[in-house]
Amino acid sequence: MVTRRIFLVLLTALALSGCTRRSQFLEREVKLGTHTYKYLVWLPQHYTKLHHWPVILFLHGSGERGSDNAQQVSIGLAPALERYGERYKAIVVFPQCDDDHEWYGEMEQMALAELDGVIREFHGDQSRLYLTGISMGGAGTWYMARHNRKWAALVPICGVVTRHSDDPFPSDPPPDIARIVGSRDPYTTLAGQIGPIPVWAFHGTMDDIVPVTESRSMVAALRRAGGNVQYTEYANGGHDIWDDAYGDPAMVHWLLQQKLK
Repeated sequence: MVTRRIFLVLLTALALSGCTRRSQFLEREVKLGTHTYKYLVWLPQHYTKLHHWPVILFLHGSGERGSDNAQQVSIGLAPALERYGERYKAIVVFPQCDDDHEWYGEMEQMALAELDGVIREFHGDQSRLYLTGISMGGAGTWYMARHNRKWAALVPICGVVTRHSDDPFPSDPPPDIARIVGSRDPYTTLAGQIGPIPVWAFHGTMDDIVPVTESRSMVAALRRAGGNVQYTEYANGGHDIWDDAYGDPAMVHWLLQQKLK
C-alpha cells in the first residue's frame, strides 16, 4: 500500500514537471558549422509534454535583425501572444536573422534547424507546422513555402515576392529561389511550388514600404493555380498591419485547424 502511494506521488510529480501554468519565453541555441545562433521559444499556457503540439515559426522584419535575441519579439506575433495568448494553443519559435541578411541561405537553414530542435524538445506535431512572417519575414514566408510538404498553413503579412533593381538581395539567393524570382512570372512559378498549402495573406492598401500589388498578384496566381487561399486587405492600413492580422481570432482559429495531409 505504501509502495503504491509513493508511486502515485512520483507519477503526479512527473506529470506536473512537464507542465507550465503560464505562457513563457525560453532561450535556446543551435549550432550551424562554427556559428552558434540564439533564439526564443514561446510555450502556451498549460503546456505539457504529455501530448504533441502545433508549432508556429515566426519570421521577423528587417528592423529586428541582429544578435541580441530580443528584437525579434518586439513587434509582430510576440505582442499578440501577450494580449491573446489563450487563443494561440501552439508553441512558437522566434529565430533572429543576422544583420545584412534575409530569410534565405544560411538564415533559412538556421530557422529550420531551430524549428526542428523545438519539435524534438517540446513534442511538436510534424503534421501541424505553421509558417508566418511580417515584411521581410513575409517575403521569407513566401519563399520558404516552396518546401511544400513541410507546412500545414502559411500566413504571409505584407511580404514582397519580386524585387526591384533599387532593392536587390543582399547576397545571391540559392538556386531554387533564384529560379523563382528570375522567372518570367515569379508569382505563377511560386504558386506552382506552393501547391495546395492553405494560405491566408494580409496586406494594407496604403502600404508605402511593400506595394499591396505584391500580395494581390501572389493571391491571384494562387487562385489561378487552384490553390487554397484567403486574402484580407485593410483599406486604410499602412505597412504595420500585423497587430490587426495576429489579433484576428478568426485567423488564429483557422490556422490551428489546418493539418498536413
